[in-house]
Formats: sequence, structure tokens, C-alpha cells
Amino acid sequence: MSHAPKRPVTVKAREDLVAEAKALGINLSATFEVALESAVKAARIARWQEENREAFAAYDKRIASNGVFSAGKRRF
Repeated sequence: MSHAPKRPVTVKAREDLVAEAKALGINLSATFEVALESAVKAARIARWQEENREAFAAYDKRIASNGVFSAGKRRF
């Protein structure tokens, strides 16, 4: 978890869910931050995969036609 400065934000959530979370002692800010970090990480991964989709396809094509460099060296 980062020690970056925090700023107030406004979010909307179901009233019943917020009430139950508070009753259970769940820290809404911390929960939101963890969920946001997870969503940001997933979005970064998806973006990176899309940006590199052509390179992955080219690599797969090369391996399919030429095999891997160590194919003759394996002992298993």
C-alpha cells in the first residue's frame, strides 16, 4: 500500500450495503482503496496485453513454425 497523499472523493453506494458495512466495523475508505487498487491493476494488465497482442501473436506463430530454441536440449 502506498503512502501517497490522500484526498477526499465522493462515491455512491447502496444505502443498505453501507449501513451493514458500518455496523460490521468495515472501514469504507480502506475497503474502497483496496478495491480501486485491484481494479487499476487489472485494467493496466488488460491494456498491456492489448497493446502487445500483435507481438504475442508473432511470437506464437514463430514458435509454431520453428519450435523453441531449447527443444533439442531437453532431457524430459
